[in-house]
Amino acid sequence: MAFEHYLKDKQAFVFELDDVLYPQKDYLLQVYYLFAQFIEYAEQISADEIVKSMQQAYVTTGNDDIFEITAAQFNIPLKYKMNFDMLFLSARLPLKLLMFNEMLSFLQEITVERKQIFIFTNEDPMMQLNKIKQVEWNGLESYLTVYFAAETAYKPSLAGIQEILDKHNLKKEDVLMVGKYKVDEECAANAGVDYLNVDKLLVT
Repeated sequence: MAFEHYLKDKQAFVFELDDVLYPQKDYLLQVYYLFAQFIEYAEQISADEIVKSMQQAYVTTGNDDIFEITAAQFNIPLKYKMNFDMLFLSARLPLKLLMFNEMLSFLQEITVERKQIFIFTNEDPMMQLNKIKQVEWNGLESYLTVYFAAETAYKPSLAGIQEILDKHNLKKEDVLMVGKYKVDEECAANAGVDYLNVDKLLVT
């Protein structure tokens, strides 16, 4: 496997959550579906049409401003922005969030080797915890330790990584940080730990 040689030299692995352990779109699209169902009930606007529009907007421009785009298209009252935002924080999803197969295998191998797994995530703690609770961890959940950057300082600050090092008596050279975006790489560099882009582990 692509990750085998990383296991030899490291004692702890720090992962971002979104688009690293699971595809974030799987969460977003389910939230869009739930919101569309709510609007259909509240305003008698076709949920199917709303979902199709939101999916297209996501593909085209991403998640930013997607409520405003959708509200303008379907004349959805702006008062529902609060409902939309709350869904992101607390939605009960119809389907579990499935990990990337490669990352599931990686985490399983880490636990077999009795090494430590940390999730260190940069987004809203309430939303991220809601996601974590709805991931299908395949029994790995008891091996995870979660840290939220919001409780120390957001990436690329080194504060969160330094807290992990201090609390768990880890040396910088013993840690590998796995992320997706430039802010993850900069955080690892600032903290003085090795970094791996998740794309090197994912074959799809």
